[in-house]
Amino acid sequence: MPERKAAFLDRDGVINVDHGYVHRIEDFEFVAGTIEACRELSRRGWLLVVVTNQSGIGRGLYGEPDFRRLTDWMRAQFERSGAPLAGVYFCPHGPTDGCECRKPQPGMLLAAARELSLDLGRSVLFGDKCEDMMAAQAAGIAQRVLLGRDGRAAPRDDCAAGLVQARFGSLREAVASRELAPTLGQATHA
Repeated sequence: MPERKAAFLDRDGVINVDHGYVHRIEDFEFVAGTIEACRELSRRGWLLVVVTNQSGIGRGLYGEPDFRRLTDWMRAQFERSGAPLAGVYFCPHGPTDGCECRKPQPGMLLAAARELSLDLGRSVLFGDKCEDMMAAQAAGIAQRVLLGRDGRAAPRDDCAAGLVQARFGSLREAVASRELAPTLGQATHA
């Protein structure tokens, strides 16, 4: 199977508003324009892959079944909207657990590449923290896009020089931009 390109998406702060340890459907609020932007990415040939740190599991704030229930619901929302998720990868560990999957480590990205036959060099990552960018860089993803948290303002993080290739307030802005058109492809009108 030929290697495919993926649009990796952080969850909290990029897909949904980060209310802190979101693990219940009733607390999940999509960032405005995210579903539409993902549908457009899918139309342009990008596989959508979520990569998310979920330390609330390791901290005992909620369990893996809670996360999976919310994830199944979220996947259904994407599917119904014409933006199917190829995969959802998560790290349940805390920041001091020393695992290889928690961003800024590249473990989730590398696992997705292996399991989904992805070409990381042709892929892109959208995240709202420098740790997202660091994980992408470590995995060999050249196109790293820093987004504003919750899609409400320009990015606040001051990442190291060379870590970020583009900055936008939201995923919707990034996908619609002329700046990323050479990488993401041209908009479709379906």
